[in-house]
Amino acid sequence: MPDPNGFLRYGRRMPARRPVPVRISDWREVYPSAPDELITEQATRCMDCGIPFCHDGCPLGNRIPDWNDLVRTGSWASAIESLHATNNFPEFTGRLCPAPCEAACVLGIAGGEPVTIKQVEVEIVNRAFDLDLVAAQPAPAPTGRSVAVVGSGPAGLAAAQQLARSGHRVTVYERDDEIGGLLRYGIPDFKLEKEHIDRRLAQLAAEGVVFRTGVNVGVDVTADGLRAEHDAVLLACGALAGRDTPETPGRALRGVHQAMEHLVAANRVVAGKDATAPIDAAGRHVVIIGGGDTAADCLGVAHRQGAKSVYQLDQYPLPPAARDEARDPWPTWPWILREYAAHEEGGERIFEVAVQEFVDDGTGAVRAVRIAQVTVGRRDGRRVVTVVPGSERELPADLVLLAIGFEGTEPQPLLEQFGVARNARGAVDTDATWQAADGVFVAGDMHRGASLIVWAIAEGRAAAAAIHDHLGAPTPLPAPVTPTTRALTPS
Repeated sequence: MPDPNGFLRYGRRMPARRPVPVRISDWREVYPSAPDELITEQATRCMDCGIPFCHDGCPLGNRIPDWNDLVRTGSWASAIESLHATNNFPEFTGRLCPAPCEAACVLGIAGGEPVTIKQVEVEIVNRAFDLDLVAAQPAPAPTGRSVAVVGSGPAGLAAAQQLARSGHRVTVYERDDEIGGLLRYGIPDFKLEKEHIDRRLAQLAAEGVVFRTGVNVGVDVTADGLRAEHDAVLLACGALAGRDTPETPGRALRGVHQAMEHLVAANRVVAGKDATAPIDAAGRHVVIIGGGDTAADCLGVAHRQGAKSVYQLDQYPLPPAARDEARDPWPTWPWILREYAAHEEGGERIFEVAVQEFVDDGTGAVRAVRIAQVTVGRRDGRRVVTVVPGSERELPADLVLLAIGFEGTEPQPLLEQFGVARNARGAVDTDATWQAADGVFVAGDMHRGASLIVWAIAEGRAAAAAIHDHLGAPTPLPAPVTPTTRALTPS
């Protein structure tokens, strides 16, 4: 039984980050592994509520109170078993997920401090690997059925593992030279060192998953070719079409780039794939446009590359420090100021501004951005940005990174070949069985639009269950979400 007084005896505590001067000199993860004492203490704060709303906050339905209590008693083997029952890759979610489960924790009611669920999660899987508790689980017998998974991000890999463990022959096709999708080249190492991907891929390979890299489906292999070789196809190609601002004067100047161009180039250098990055912040005045995760990743990379100065611009007002119950009632995801590790490393955040022009240095390269104060409102359900007269000013900039979101999956030949189309959001719709065409399933950001890693894994698991059923398997697989499941919102 959980400690009923744990949350009264202990406050919320996180492990210390590595010191800023040390960590910006390398690409290692910001957080070191936490000591057992701290993790046990924090897991003890979980009350095992009669109605654990953290289950609803997490689309995977993670058994959070169960594994918190197992950690409290030092039962690491049982804790990882409980965690793996719903989550294929807790080492990814524990490092990268913003933790909607914590926003839904009962201890967070009325401004309280939720359990450090995300940190407990990552320490469970850390201990599991350290204690050699993570083993391959190959299927006892093959089914004779074959599935192609196109895309090797978290949705594709989760589906591949579920299907392989069920006895299906699974081949994952990836157009990059390494498996992992955005986990590999989109997420900086200071958030996710790539050894975590590699050791999980070794497990999948031991379970029978075949990986084919450098294959651009629709170009190198046609849709008809995949259909001829496999009994079902899962498309999990992500939502990599970056939102742009072509109407802004000066957008075509040299030095103005999409954020992912910068992140991928930096990650390839860290991985030893390239000697130098074509987009490098070293010695430059950097302006990052956007306020989300991708913008913070660019900020951390710019610090490590040695930027001269960094500004991060956000159109919206400075968020409050705590949940506004009138706007975002518990247990929904709150709009609050989120301070990422990169923000304590330097740079300046400016809120309620928008770029009016990228200023030419006279040679076709950007030298500054002209910004203005703005207000953001809604009219007829649409966002309206209004410039405050007389508020314009310039910021020095010889490198500008656009981190203003994504417009869905990229237009690519495989869509037409499979007979599927992008909707108005740039995503691909499916029916209730996750199919966009007969025998063609879609999951993850390609279906949902750019979202959280926990949703990608949940959709990958659910699509795998649908494929398993489509192939006539008698025993169902777990399906944590449906194609229409949405995050908690105020009713």
